[in-house]
Amino acid sequence: MFKHYRRMGGIALVLGALAVSNSTIGTVQAEEAAQKNTVRPEIGKPLQAALDLLKQKKSKDALAKLRETDAVKDKTPYETLVIGQVQGQAAAASGEAIVAAHAFEAAAASPAAPDKEKLQFLAAAAGQYYVAKEYAKSADLSARYFKNGGSDKAQRTLYVQALYLGNNFSQAAKELQADIQADEQAGKAPTEISLQLLANAYLKQQNTAGYASAMERLVAHYPKKDYWQAVIYGMASRAGFPDRLALDLDRLKLATGTMRGANDYVEATQLSLQSGFPAEAKQFIDAGYSAGLLGTGSDAERHKRLKDLVAKNLAADNKTLGQDDAQVAADKTGTPLFNTGFNYVLHGQAEKGLAMMEKGLAKGGLKHLEDARLQLAYAYHLAGQPQKAIQTFRRIPGSDSAAALARLWVIRLGQAG
Repeated sequence: MFKHYRRMGGIALVLGALAVSNSTIGTVQAEEAAQKNTVRPEIGKPLQAALDLLKQKKSKDALAKLRETDAVKDKTPYETLVIGQVQGQAAAASGEAIVAAHAFEAAAASPAAPDKEKLQFLAAAAGQYYVAKEYAKSADLSARYFKNGGSDKAQRTLYVQALYLGNNFSQAAKELQADIQADEQAGKAPTEISLQLLANAYLKQQNTAGYASAMERLVAHYPKKDYWQAVIYGMASRAGFPDRLALDLDRLKLATGTMRGANDYVEATQLSLQSGFPAEAKQFIDAGYSAGLLGTGSDAERHKRLKDLVAKNLAADNKTLGQDDAQVAADKTGTPLFNTGFNYVLHGQAEKGLAMMEKGLAKGGLKHLEDARLQLAYAYHLAGQPQKAIQTFRRIPGSDSAAALARLWVIRLGQAG
């Protein structure tokens, strides 16, 4: 009698006890032997030799030795099972993934295989089909593995990846979504690769809403600069993103360090000037110079002219700040009061500015209410009140661009804290 244990692809395959009798066994005796899990000498001897060759890492020789069993007639289910097990291992070790997959799949279907080992064979077959790049077959066997009670996490990963690589993006996204939600509900961070796969699965389906949601989760759990850039610039290129929120997007870029080049700083500076906020424009252009992206190269002179313009507008703004307070307070809408308040915050007078912004919001008449709430929340952030900022960002409902920006700010401020 002998036992052989070998680990393939992270799954332990137990070949079991192969009892070799000393006499020739006829058909009736073979059936009796199968019930006792024994094999005849004409099968047991080449099997043992094949196992010895496997131990010596001579997998191709082991496969050749196993072919001697082909001539044996009337094999019992158990004999067929153990031959398939050894063949699967030898083929896998030889790099013959399809041969291994077929052998393991047949073993899983064998009536002689115990239920627990059937799961192992299904997993091994799925793994070998995966190696052979037959992803649909790999996914099918993995699904059967879980349906029959399997629970190995590595097999779950293989299953989802096989779905994805087999272009079954819809099912891959469904399975990934379930895994990620389970992790989050358990208070665990989903794996980075599962979030990446989910985002890509949605992208392959051209599901922009699903992709954006997956990227938000990815940047929330793994706040790498590359992910922040992907989610922010992905939002900017999304169909329907309103131009009026370009400056709000630039503010988030600055906060996350994801400005990509000189043009980003120049455009943000120009938008701030156009909006009547030279103090904010100075923040953008100073950041561009500090990053070494402005004031150099062929556009250095153009950058200097913009910097001088910012300085000129800021000096004028400093002189006139407060002169129109009574007039903006008397306006029939809250827009002038709100904007003036934001300018005060930018000038470092947060208490006065925030009060004016809140009064302007309460007065009403603002054209885009959610945009105003977005700006108010940002003002709280500038004022060093992160919790108040988060609370205000969270009050922006819906799924439009303003709400998406608000969610990203909540993620960012939570990470900064």
